[in-house]
Amino acid sequence: MIVILKQGITPQEKDKVRSFLSEKGFIVKEIVGQQDTVLGAVGKVSLDPRTVELMPGVSSVVPISKPYKLASREMKKEDTIVQVGNVKIGGNRVAVIAGPCAVENYDQIMSIAESVREAGAVMLRGGAFKPRTSPYAFQGLGEEGLKLLRKAGDAFDMPITSEVVSPSDVKMMAEYVDMFQIGARNMQNFELLKEVGKTGMPVLLKRGLAATIEEWLMAAEYLMASGTDQVVLCERGIRTFEKATRNTLDCSAIPVVQKLTHLPVIGDPSHATGIRDMVAPMSLAIVASGASGVIVEVHNCPEKAFSDGPQSLFPSQFKKLVHDIQALCPVVGKSLEKIPRVLPESMKTQEEEKKGATDFSAVTVAFQGVRGAFSELAARRSFDESVSFLPCHSFADAFDAVSSGKAKYGVLPVENTLGGTVYDTLDLLAMHPELTVVGEQQVRVMHNLIVVPGTKMEDIKKVYSHPQGIQQCRAFLDKELPNAERIPFFDTAGAVEYIAGLGDKSVAAIAGSPAAYYYGMEILRQGIETDASNYTRFYILAREENAEVYRSQSKADKAALSFSVSDEPGALMDVLKTIAEKGVNMTKLESRPIPGKPWEYLFFVELQLPEDMSKFDELAEEIMKKAVSFRILGTYTSVIG
Repeated sequence: MIVILKQGITPQEKDKVRSFLSEKGFIVKEIVGQQDTVLGAVGKVSLDPRTVELMPGVSSVVPISKPYKLASREMKKEDTIVQVGNVKIGGNRVAVIAGPCAVENYDQIMSIAESVREAGAVMLRGGAFKPRTSPYAFQGLGEEGLKLLRKAGDAFDMPITSEVVSPSDVKMMAEYVDMFQIGARNMQNFELLKEVGKTGMPVLLKRGLAATIEEWLMAAEYLMASGTDQVVLCERGIRTFEKATRNTLDCSAIPVVQKLTHLPVIGDPSHATGIRDMVAPMSLAIVASGASGVIVEVHNCPEKAFSDGPQSLFPSQFKKLVHDIQALCPVVGKSLEKIPRVLPESMKTQEEEKKGATDFSAVTVAFQGVRGAFSELAARRSFDESVSFLPCHSFADAFDAVSSGKAKYGVLPVENTLGGTVYDTLDLLAMHPELTVVGEQQVRVMHNLIVVPGTKMEDIKKVYSHPQGIQQCRAFLDKELPNAERIPFFDTAGAVEYIAGLGDKSVAAIAGSPAAYYYGMEILRQGIETDASNYTRFYILAREENAEVYRSQSKADKAALSFSVSDEPGALMDVLKTIAEKGVNMTKLESRPIPGKPWEYLFFVELQLPEDMSKFDELAEEIMKKAVSFRILGTYTSVIG
C-alpha cells in the first residue's frame, strides 16, 4: 500500500505511522516526491487500509495493484536516479558504460579503460566471473580480475561494474565493485538476488533470455525487497526464432517499462546483436527509445579477445559512437552524462576536496525567463538535481547575478537554428569581461498548445506566446485556430504562467512541456511547430574562479573569441587568414557595433580547438598582434548537432 502523508505531518506522527506498519510486518520505505511524501509499505501481511487512514498525519491510503510493489510507478511517480560513485543514471541523462567482455590481463584492461574514458564513457565494465555456455570456454580471472578492474577504474576515475555469479562471492565482490551486475542467466536466481540486495549497493539487472517484462520487474522487486533501491534495468535482447542476430533487441520494451516502473532502463546492444557492425545503430535505437544509457563491449584487439570478440567495438568505433549519441541526445530531450577529469591538487579548494570536484550542492544557476522556460530546461540538463535555479527577468539580470556572485553559473541562449544569433547574449558578454564561457548546451524547441485543464479546441479565442513561438507555429494556428487572436508575450513559459493565473478556458499558450507541468496546465496538442529542426544553443557562463570546476567534466574542444581591428583595408582579412593558416576551423563569425564608437565593430568567432593546444596558443598570440583588442571568451566542450 501507499500511505500518502499530509503536508503538515509532524516528525512524531510520521514515526508513529512508520512504527505501526513495521510492527505489522511491512517493509516500509519513505519516498519524498515533488508534491507529496509517501510511505510505501509492502509485505505478505494483510491490513485494513482504514486502520492506517485514520491515523494522525495520514491523508489517504492507496493500494498497489501491481505484483511488483516497490518497483512500480504507483509507488513512486518520479524517476529514480541511481548514483554509482560519481555517476548518475536516470532522469534526463544518458550514461555510457564500456569495457571488455572479460578482464584478461593488466595491460589489456588499462589500455581499454584509458581509451573509453577519453572517448566519453563514465563507467568501466569488465567480467571477472564469466558464466559460459561451454564448460571449456574462458571462465574469467576471478578475484584477480576484479583487482585489475579496480586498478583501472581508480586510475581513470571511473566507477566499475562486474557480473556476480554465485551468492558466495557477493561479500568478496562488494569490496571491489561499485555496482553489481546480474546477468541474463541469473535474472531469476532468487538466492543470488537476495544476497546482492542485502548489500544495499547499486545493481545492474539484465533481462532474462526469455523473460517477460513482468518477470523482469519481479526480479527487481527481489532486489528492492532485500535492501537496495538502486536498481538499473538492462534490456539485452531476448531469444526468439530469428537466427540472423545473436538475440532480438526488444527496443519496444524500453518505453513500456518506463511507464510501469520508476527505475532507469539502459540497453546492451553488444549482447543483443552479437555483431560488431550492428552495435552502433542499435545503440542509437536504444537511446531513441528513451533509455537512460547503453553498456557496450570494447576491446583493443577484438580478434584476440578471450570472449565475445566479434561483438566488441574497436576504440575508434566506440569514440564515433559516443559522438553520435551526443548528437542524438537533444532530439530525445536528454544530455550525455559526464564525470570530471581529475583536477590537479593545486586547483582544488578545501571545500572541493571534501565534496568532490563537481558536487554542485548549494550551487545556484541563473537563467532568463520564468520557471518552466526552455532556458531552465537547458540549465537542468547542464547540472545535476542538487542545484538551485534562479529565474531572472532579463538577460542583463542573469548576467548580473553571475557577476555579483548571487549565482555561480548562468545559462543563456546564444543561437537558434531558425532565428539565428541571440545578440543580447553576445553584447552582454562583451560588457562582462569577468565572465567566461565554460560550457554549452543544446535544447530542441518543441512547442505545445497549453490550456487550462478541461479546455477544448473550440473554446479557444486567444493564443499567447513569444512572437517567435507564434511565428514558428503559424501553420498549425492557420489550420486549427484560424480565428483565434494571436497575442505576443515576453516569454513562452511566461505566457503559460499568465493563462494559469487567468483560469480562463478561452485562452491558450504556446510553450514547452515543462511549463505546462510546472503551472499545472494541460497540453492539448503536442509538437505543433512547423519546422521540427528547431534547436537553441546555450552558453554556460561563470566567473573565472568557478570555471575550472565545470570545465573539468570533459576535455574542451571549442573556443569563443572576440576581437576588433583597425579601420583599414584587409585588417579583418588578415586575422581570418591567420586562423586559416594555423589549420584551425572557424565555425561561427558575427559582428556587433561597439557602444560609443560609431561604425566600429567587435567580431565574435567560434573555433574548433586543435588536438595540440600549443597551436591555439600560437594562434592567440598572432591575433593579439594584429587586432586592436582581443579576448578569449572561453574554452569548452561543444554540443554536437
